[in-house]
Amino acid sequence: MSALSPAVTPGPSPALGAPPPHLAQAAQGGKLSPRQALDATKQKDLTKVVVRFKATGNAPIMKQNFYKITASNQFRTVIAFLRKELGWKPADSLFLYINSSFSPAPDDTVANLFKCFGTEGHLIVNYSSTQAWG
Repeated sequence: MSALSPAVTPGPSPALGAPPPHLAQAAQGGKLSPRQALDATKQKDLTKVVVRFKATGNAPIMKQNFYKITASNQFRTVIAFLRKELGWKPADSLFLYINSSFSPAPDDTVANLFKCFGTEGHLIVNYSSTQAWG
């Protein structure tokens, strides 16, 4: 190894956390049978992400603003959950933003958003009845 090349250690990035349990065996060099691999992909990841909701503009403030949401859920689940908590109909406009900056796609996973944009152990979701940012 030359003096210019950085030392690289195999394995998952510490920023992304440990691999899911169904991939841990393969990561450690163990081989999965095709049946085990298929069953492992069907298992739902039950880890939770703490989501903090913050009202923006004229949106009503929630009494409880911290919730634990399953990490493997798509963001559309968060949208539906917030509509239910606020008592808003599907026709009512609802704008959601991550960290007061951008609106994620409904098919993004909560885990991916948390890994990329989590702040102090929370995923901060700003909500408003009118467009607030970009």
